[in-house]
Amino acid sequence: MHDTTAIKPLESAAPPPPQPPPQAGEGRVGAVAGKNANPRYAELYRHYPTIDYLRRAARRRLPHFAFEYCDGGSGKDDAGIKRNWAALDAVELVPRYGVMPSLPPCDIELFGRRYAAPIGIAPMGGPAIVWPGADKHLARAAQKARIPYTLGLAGGATIEQIAEIAPDVCWFQLYRAAKNDHAIGFDLVRRAAATDCNALILTLDVPVRTTRAREVVVGLGGQFHPDLAMMTQMARSPSWAMALWKYGIPRFETLRAYAGANASINEVIAFARREMGGAFTWEEVAKYRDRWKRTLIVKGILHPQDAEKAISLGVDGLFVSNHGGRQIEALPGPIDVLPAIVRQVGNRATVMYDSGIRSGTDVVRAYALGAAAVFAGKAFLWGLGALGEEGPSHVIDLLIEETQSALGQLGALRPEQARSVVIRHNGAIRF
Repeated sequence: MHDTTAIKPLESAAPPPPQPPPQAGEGRVGAVAGKNANPRYAELYRHYPTIDYLRRAARRRLPHFAFEYCDGGSGKDDAGIKRNWAALDAVELVPRYGVMPSLPPCDIELFGRRYAAPIGIAPMGGPAIVWPGADKHLARAAQKARIPYTLGLAGGATIEQIAEIAPDVCWFQLYRAAKNDHAIGFDLVRRAAATDCNALILTLDVPVRTTRAREVVVGLGGQFHPDLAMMTQMARSPSWAMALWKYGIPRFETLRAYAGANASINEVIAFARREMGGAFTWEEVAKYRDRWKRTLIVKGILHPQDAEKAISLGVDGLFVSNHGGRQIEALPGPIDVLPAIVRQVGNRATVMYDSGIRSGTDVVRAYALGAAAVFAGKAFLWGLGALGEEGPSHVIDLLIEETQSALGQLGALRPEQARSVVIRHNGAIRF
């Protein structure tokens, strides 16, 4: 057992200055008062006290094909997803006591904006398959809570719709569409700029299509043709069916402008497969840097030298991510490479983390290892599956309260002080 008697105390810090009260419509969890201040949260908390409870409820409540879509990954037995979880679980944090009078605030500054917590909603493809109307529910919850929301290119709402719902927190994720000298990609950049979108994310970590077996066997491996099994699953999930009746079949709305205003879901899928593919090259990243004058982020960095190349092109931020274990199961858990990338980047760009986040403790683990913010995806899909429209807000509430509790347990007065705690990572303890 490691001797921690020589561990230095956390760096001293004056109590943070008082924060201005939230304006009308701002997040109820900016400095979470928790279960006692929000009766609805208290009621939901009794049944869903952690994100794992939401996952179990989503499995019961969703049509089987929808749950398999949101829960699965690539490779044998979801090995990449399990590696992400195991790597996070292996990070140990050593607390210091006698310094924490109350739960700390966890608001942060990110790219010149103030957010309620070091937590964001990661870009996701097709969340409306999991719960119809998902993109708008996610955006509303993020705007109310003041955390970043990233609309995925393969989302069920347009950039313009999301920017109207979540003007203060809207980010946009772009896949490579290189035909005709990036005509579609550059037009999407124009649309994002016209809506005052706060950040543009270029996804690097999907260079080829890979097999996600759980999706294939339930009929989601290509075009969407509901069979008798799917129809039966929908009938057995009346809440999901009602949401489908209310919001309609998801049609990847941002892409419909290019596939045709009346294009069906399968026509949009076919269009996307023809027009899009491959990973952005560094030369292409430079072109997008020239066109996009706001915050530019690249997603999918796992090697310090790739981080260095991104910085040399003027990128403002990067996501350390393996696409949530949904591309290839042989990749390392991003938490294991995060410290090396943070060391490489220094203060020249903002390093964020994505992949495998299931709790506020996971948020603090990534933050303690150097991430400036931590983004979750599956947790929000499970929340939608369990609670529908209420799900995203409950996930945010859980993550922020758990983050505060973890910081308080460690004796950290602010999120930044989590980086001063003793950490055991990859078998070695860091003093």
